[in-house]
Amino acid sequence: MPEKYVIGVDVGGTRIKTGAVLNDGTLIEKRVRPSGYALSAEALEAAVLEEIYAIQSSIGEPPTGIGLGFPGVVNLKRGVVMLPGKLRIEGYPIVPNLSRILSLPVIADNDGRLSIMAEAAFGKAREFEWAVSITLGTGVGSGVMLDGAILRDPRLQFGTQASHVIQQSRSDRLCITRARGTANILCSATALGILAQDGLARGLPSVLNELYFENPNNVNFETVINGVRQGDALCIDALKTWRTELGWFLVSVVHMYSPEIIILGGGAAAGAPYFLSEVRTHVNQHTFRYPPDEPTLIELSDISTHNVVLGASLLAWREALG
Repeated sequence: MPEKYVIGVDVGGTRIKTGAVLNDGTLIEKRVRPSGYALSAEALEAAVLEEIYAIQSSIGEPPTGIGLGFPGVVNLKRGVVMLPGKLRIEGYPIVPNLSRILSLPVIADNDGRLSIMAEAAFGKAREFEWAVSITLGTGVGSGVMLDGAILRDPRLQFGTQASHVIQQSRSDRLCITRARGTANILCSATALGILAQDGLARGLPSVLNELYFENPNNVNFETVINGVRQGDALCIDALKTWRTELGWFLVSVVHMYSPEIIILGGGAAAGAPYFLSEVRTHVNQHTFRYPPDEPTLIELSDISTHNVVLGASLLAWREALG
């Protein structure tokens, strides 16, 4: 008989990641499928169920419980209760629905909070009491641990909204908060692609010109980093602007939470050889801290691909075992 396991589900803006996880954090099965803005709440719920059933079928036994990770403001026993501008599941009772359908304990939380839970249990935050995880993907997510405690509050947002700090109040770009120039829209992986698209739209020469005119959406974080590898001036300039904004955001993170370590994950982490060293230097030149010669560590997550799945599994085990 297979060892007992739970299923963690990471529901993001572009993908649903699902994994079967043992009580010691071992990931024994994993799946990935597209999600997206076009899916109705019912369709998204059906997709999550399909992934759960697929893992259950592969293992041959039902899980002990289910943990879900979502962007936005998440109620543990209901699901997403506020999510302007992203997945169409705001207010939808996905947690009780899945619990009823599966006859299993189901629980949910914000994906940024789950990421720091996973880092504290299995990742780069294990040796620290004060840590922040930052996810650089479609948007920018955050999770915070202070003095060994994961931040949580009655309004369900504590520690998960770091990226809504305003960096450019005169920016022409609106955030989902209706504020202008937030870190969420200046520092995401998406933001780098948009910076490059702006130059390409104005006809600046680049190795990405042909790709852009085929479809502007072809120009994204990955293709810009490929352009940087080729020494493309437009891509290098876009990356310089982007990493400076990221550096200023992390300066604010240090001043807000005073972490010993900041752990970076998400799709942009793959481009770290082209920005991480400069960002570290920027942050530690511009933060006010004590002792002044003690740098804030800025590291890449080594569990980033499935950290939300792992964090959701921690919740599921706690719920299942009481």
